[in-house]
Amino acid sequence: MVIEKDSNLTKQQSFWRGVRSQIPITSGVIPFGLIFGVLGVASGMNNLQTMAMSSIVFAGSAQFIGAQLIGAATPTVVIWFTTFIVNVRHVLYSSTLGTDLQHLPRIWRWGLAYLLTDEAFATTAVHYADKSIPLKNKHYFFLGAGLTLWVVWQTCTAIGIFLGAEIPASWSLDFTLALTFIGIVVPTLDTRPFLAAALTSGIIGVLTFHFPFKSGLMIAALSGIGVGYGLEKRVARWGKESITV
Repeated sequence: MVIEKDSNLTKQQSFWRGVRSQIPITSGVIPFGLIFGVLGVASGMNNLQTMAMSSIVFAGSAQFIGAQLIGAATPTVVIWFTTFIVNVRHVLYSSTLGTDLQHLPRIWRWGLAYLLTDEAFATTAVHYADKSIPLKNKHYFFLGAGLTLWVVWQTCTAIGIFLGAEIPASWSLDFTLALTFIGIVVPTLDTRPFLAAALTSGIIGVLTFHFPFKSGLMIAALSGIGVGYGLEKRVARWGKESITV
């Protein structure tokens, strides 16, 4: 991932560089947006509700899980808690960028917080880490990156909704959720903590599959986080960073 450098970026230059930083990433975001639109309709939500979830929540993984839980008639409080656990990583993202955004007015910080995604964070963090670029207009890079992802996600969700309306409910598209997360998770399993977290979550998820209100999903997620965090602390003490899987 290469971020262009310039010690004197105007607001417009910073914004468009943020946009360009997301162009290669959108090739991976587009299919997920399409699949969510299809899955949202298949889960029982109407077109407006599916579109509203994308525009209000704007969090891919949480939307996928939320749609599945809604389709299973899961209690609202369980859906809220589950999606909270899935999105807790954004606290880490925010803490990483927070010190560089404190000088901004509150309306800017709220807006950028809404646009904070995995993809926008990846390029924005690199941009902010370059101290040769003045802090003054760096938030326009963040704005450009975040808005690019937002537009792509909303557009693809809308297209997916249209496709979903044309697909018979008897086809059952729930499997797309599993395929999506397999594709996201597998490339990251290159360290002991990540591998242990994935295996723990997978095993416990299978063992607790029939727990009421999909509570097994939360138990599996929390167990994976606990095992991964504990092993990461131990690996840090051992001075070993990675393994070959």
